[in-house]
Amino acid sequence: MKHTDIKPITDPSRPQVYIETYGCQMNVNDSEVVLSILQDAGYALTENIEEATLILANTCSIRDNAEQRIWGRIDQFRLQKKTRPEVIIGILGCMAERLKEKLLEKVDLVAGPDSYRDLPQMLQAIRPDRPQINVLLSHEETYADISPVRLDKNGVSAFISIMRGCNNVCSYCVVPYTRGAERSRDPHTIVNEAKTLWKNGYKEVTLLGQNVDSYFWKDEHNSSNNTNFAQLLEMVAKIDPALRVRFSTSHPKDISDEVIYTMAMYDNICKHIHLPVQSGSSTMLEKMRRKYNREWYLERVRKIRSVIPDCGITTDVIAGFSGETEQDHQDTLSLMEQVVFDSAFMFAYSERPGTLASKRYPDDIPYELKTQRLNEIIELQGKMSFKSNFNEIGKQLTVLVEGPSKKNPDELCGRASNNKMCVFPSMGEKAGDYCTVEVVSVTSATLICKRVEEQL
Repeated sequence: MKHTDIKPITDPSRPQVYIETYGCQMNVNDSEVVLSILQDAGYALTENIEEATLILANTCSIRDNAEQRIWGRIDQFRLQKKTRPEVIIGILGCMAERLKEKLLEKVDLVAGPDSYRDLPQMLQAIRPDRPQINVLLSHEETYADISPVRLDKNGVSAFISIMRGCNNVCSYCVVPYTRGAERSRDPHTIVNEAKTLWKNGYKEVTLLGQNVDSYFWKDEHNSSNNTNFAQLLEMVAKIDPALRVRFSTSHPKDISDEVIYTMAMYDNICKHIHLPVQSGSSTMLEKMRRKYNREWYLERVRKIRSVIPDCGITTDVIAGFSGETEQDHQDTLSLMEQVVFDSAFMFAYSERPGTLASKRYPDDIPYELKTQRLNEIIELQGKMSFKSNFNEIGKQLTVLVEGPSKKNPDELCGRASNNKMCVFPSMGEKAGDYCTVEVVSVTSATLICKRVEEQL
């Protein structure tokens, strides 16, 4: 690891960098890597855009509206440059990778997800008539030797990237084209990063990958040291029983019995799996190139619940993919009712240029019908979330405090192992403390709890 600064440097004597992050948790972690590199190059972080000499947006391309937001922000950034011509504007991440030269018409710097090590040199080379671009994708880059500078506010939970890229090439997804081929990090660098976080007071780490279940590190010198995801989970869990371990995202085709049993073996591996289904129709799943069908998905859910009965399961759902019939839509609703997901990220299909679907399948579901189906999915999930939460009433849960409740400063909020948000009366605890609570009532989003007095 290059340095030991785990928190941002704020030093007004240094050039100031302002960073906005959009999209997934991987992007949050990437922004932390970028800040680490820039701090080593002499920059300091500012939260005030008007102080910044360098303005960066770490971008997302997963849906069109995410990109439209960034174009709007670029216009705002350029207003800063009007009054302060020395300001440098840079676009990082997936949108940089996808749109490349088109962005150079508006900004000074375009850097794809595998080029962050080159940022200091690129910044030095920028001239008014010479913007800089590097969007080369790598087969090796994992940033394993860079210790991310943590941008979270509470110092309790942190992300650790265990791999980069994706090999799945789902037909609707732009990620393989913006993040490149899959490669896994040396497990010892991951464990060391988690140990550093634990020593710095963090109580929870989330292991991140586009598809964590396909994590596999191959030791070129000794194959007995090869490490799969279940083994990595165990290595991190063994750091300390009080360090919570989460992970995201799992792929239904790859989540193994070994991972499920490893979760069950260690109390500090949180009992929650984000398992994106995307559709309940086997026809749609085949068209999406998900490499599993409805029956396979339901079997994996049954296996998880037979080994870990109280495991939280959340998902992603796409409404209105190419050729989706009313029956395909009903198949999705019936699967949701069968599984009873705790919560879901739900979206209308947004065709992304360059994907297999954009080349092979027409985006032929009318906007109004997509919206109607999405609203039906959202409405059903609201009922399922309430049903799932209702089943928690009367249970005692251990909660990791995240801070005061947004609605009532006399209450605390935090997550149980199953990832459900709990709200409960404060007894003076702070973020990072553990509390035992009992669920007394629920909404579709929250468990309302009372305190369980510790037995003397």
